[in-house]
Amino acid sequence: MNDRRRLLWPGAVAGIAVLLAGACSGDAGAGECVRVVDEDTGETGKECLPLAPRGDRVDLAEPVFTHPTRITNPLHPTALVDQVIMGGQTDGEVFRTEVSVLPGSKTITWDGTSVSALTSQYAAYSDGRIHEVALDWYAQADDGSVWYLGEDVFNYEDGVVENTDGTWQAGRDRAPAAMIMPSDPAEGDVYRPENQPGVVFEEVTVKAVDRTVQGPYGEVDGAITVTEVHMDGSTEEKVFAPGYGEFSTGTEGGDLEAVSLAVPTDAAPDRAVPAELTALDRAARAAQDGAVTDGDARAVRSAWRTYLASDAVPSLLSRQTTRDVEALTGEEPGEAALRVAQDVGDLRLRYESLRAVDLDRFDLWARQSGIDAEEGDAGAVAGDVTSMELTWQRLRDDSAAARHVTATLTEAREAADRKDMGTAERLAAELSAAIAEVR
Repeated sequence: MNDRRRLLWPGAVAGIAVLLAGACSGDAGAGECVRVVDEDTGETGKECLPLAPRGDRVDLAEPVFTHPTRITNPLHPTALVDQVIMGGQTDGEVFRTEVSVLPGSKTITWDGTSVSALTSQYAAYSDGRIHEVALDWYAQADDGSVWYLGEDVFNYEDGVVENTDGTWQAGRDRAPAAMIMPSDPAEGDVYRPENQPGVVFEEVTVKAVDRTVQGPYGEVDGAITVTEVHMDGSTEEKVFAPGYGEFSTGTEGGDLEAVSLAVPTDAAPDRAVPAELTALDRAARAAQDGAVTDGDARAVRSAWRTYLASDAVPSLLSRQTTRDVEALTGEEPGEAALRVAQDVGDLRLRYESLRAVDLDRFDLWARQSGIDAEEGDAGAVAGDVTSMELTWQRLRDDSAAARHVTATLTEAREAADRKDMGTAERLAAELSAAIAEVR
C-alpha cells in the first residue's frame, strides 16, 4: 500500500473509540459510525464517515483459502507480476516506486485460521532517495477475491526510520483480514481493504468496470475505477488494470502515482537490448560515478535524445527521465544523476531479466554509498544501505557468493548506524566487488 492509500495517525491504537453503534452525521443509515480522524493531530471528531449501506458490501462472507498464494485475480495479479515501477510526483517532489514480489511466503493467523500469504515489497523513493517501505501480505480466496492480511511499514526521514505508523496485521489487536479486490467486481460493489478504525481504514466503492485505459505500451482493456473514502473524510480516485493491479492514483496536475511499466506484462524478451539504451546506460553511469561535469550532462542528454528517437518509451517514464536529465545542469546534479541511473534501470526491464537489472541496482546503490560516504553524508549512506538491503531481499540465495554479500552488507549497516563514514566508504567498494561475484 502506498502512502496515499495509507492513513497514519499519531499515537493510534487498536480499540480506540472511533467505531460506534448508532446513527450519527454521515452514517448512511447503516447503523455504523466510523468517526472522522484529523490527519494532522490524530484527534477523533464528532462526524462520521460517509459510509455505504452495509447491503452494498461484498466483503462480509468469510473467505476460504485452499491455495492462497496463487494470486491470479486479473486486477490484483500479485503472483503473476514480478515488479511494477510507478512514477509521478508527490508534494512537488519526483516520486518513484518499485513494487516487487518477494520469494517465499508468510503465515498469518487470525480467528483460528492460518493462511500462507505472498509478500509484496513496496519501496518508495522521493527525489531518488528512500522515503517509505512496506511489506504487504496478500492471499487469494477460493472464489478469486484477494485479501489483504496486513503490512509492516517503515517511514524514512534523512535515510533512517522515523516511524512505523500504519503497521497492522490480521489477528493482531483484533484486526480482521480485509478484501482488497473482489473476484469479479461490479459497479456499486463496496469493500474495505483496511478495516481497523483508529489505525487504518478505507472503504472502496467500484464506480465503473470494463474500461479501456492507456497502458505503457498500448491500450489495456478490462480496467475498473474506484473511489476510496479515507479516515480523515477525504476521497481518492484509483484505477486498477489487468496485468498491473493498481494502475494509477491522483491526477496529472497534482499528486500522481501511476504505472510506468511492469514485468513480465511489458517485457519484450525476444528483443535484444537496443544499442542506444546501452549507450544511455553507460553515459548515466559515468555521470553518477563522479562530479557531474558539463560534458557528462551533454553526453547523457545526447544519449537520451538518441534513445528516445529510436524506441517506444512509456509516456510517464519518458517525462520523468526527461525531467531528471534536464536537472543534471541544475543545483543538485549529483542527485539528478542518481535519478537518471534509476530511470535507465527501469527502461532496461523491458529487455533484460529482473534479476539482471536488480543486480545492477544493487551495484548502483553500493557506488552511491561510496560517493555519499566520501562526502560525509551519514543520512544518505544510511538510506543507500537500506536500498541495497531492499534489493538484496529480492536477490539473495544460498550460494557462497551470496553469503559473502550478506555478511558485507551487515557490516555496512553497522557502519552506517554508527556513522562511520570511513568504513562505509571502504565497504561500498567491497560490496560492488562482491555483487559482481553473484552474477
